[in-house]
Amino acid sequence: MQFDGASSATDHILQREFPDSKTEGLWRTFLSRLSCPAHYDAPEFFLEPYWRNQNPFAILLLNENRVVASLTGFDQGIEVVSGLASRPQVCFDGTIDQSAMSRALADALAKHFPKAKLITAHTWSHSPLPGLVERGYRELALEGDVVLDLRRGAKFIFDAFPLNRRRDIRKAIRNGIEVSEAITDRDAREYFEVYSVWKSTSRKKIHHDRDFAMLVAVQHMRGNHRRFLARYKGEVVAAAGIRFYPGGLVEYANNCSRDEFLRLRPNDLLVWRMIEWACERKFPTLSMGGAHPFLRKWGDTVVPICRYRLDRTFLHHVELKEEATAQVRQLIHRLPASVQTALRALIRPRAA
Repeated sequence: MQFDGASSATDHILQREFPDSKTEGLWRTFLSRLSCPAHYDAPEFFLEPYWRNQNPFAILLLNENRVVASLTGFDQGIEVVSGLASRPQVCFDGTIDQSAMSRALADALAKHFPKAKLITAHTWSHSPLPGLVERGYRELALEGDVVLDLRRGAKFIFDAFPLNRRRDIRKAIRNGIEVSEAITDRDAREYFEVYSVWKSTSRKKIHHDRDFAMLVAVQHMRGNHRRFLARYKGEVVAAAGIRFYPGGLVEYANNCSRDEFLRLRPNDLLVWRMIEWACERKFPTLSMGGAHPFLRKWGDTVVPICRYRLDRTFLHHVELKEEATAQVRQLIHRLPASVQTALRALIRPRAA
């Protein structure tokens, strides 16, 4: 299908809330044509309890009265963000011209967010947005996510795991770890207890703060979310969630655990039970939501993600600062390991 980019600035719908029935129908028909749509590509994006005060929006691009592309994100005033380095939120019909389509998205963003100083969008590397570059966005290739092909089934996936991966899953079972879905109010309370302990640990910096009501609301959204709890002797010691669009992409997210039980390998069994769950329901693809060492143990395929950013700040200071930081990191990586360790100790924030 050819897409007329000349009139693209008006051929779209801007949504700031769950759509009316007509728009919802057009949107869902579009998603039904995609091979692997994600939850945040769908109308349910507006129902997420996590988006309190974040002003979610969606741009639906139209051609011949059909939705052919969508972009969801957050209007944060001076900054507009679509997706994360681990989570694209742009998708489009593969039959249309990508350059014209992405120019149309850029024009729609420019029209509705003229005062934004930064506009950022993320997409999978196999779905580039060249029209954004034509409109002044800078493209940056990011590491991306470990992605698993689920179509051959759980047995094939398990048998293909390295020996140590299968060993750790079996070790968790021998250690008495049991995994089940979170369904009851008690499950929600126990999950919140683990989440609260995990959030306060010093081994990582947590960038979100979710209250109990949010976590309960997500647990009730079973059409797009599931939460799994790992118990040891009846006590919840780790948990993880998935989000999904029915028949589309499953995304691993929101893992939390208690440090003193990690030796029992609860997270290994959590991930495996999640994979089994997705395979049983014939989902085609699973994104692990990152590519750090624990996630890389589950698959060899890492799909890069591309970031597109339009910097309207004075003298493009955001881009300049990022470039300077990247150069400093390159210099540090060239230093001897002992010097790198000493420098990190110097700049690491000290606990109050």
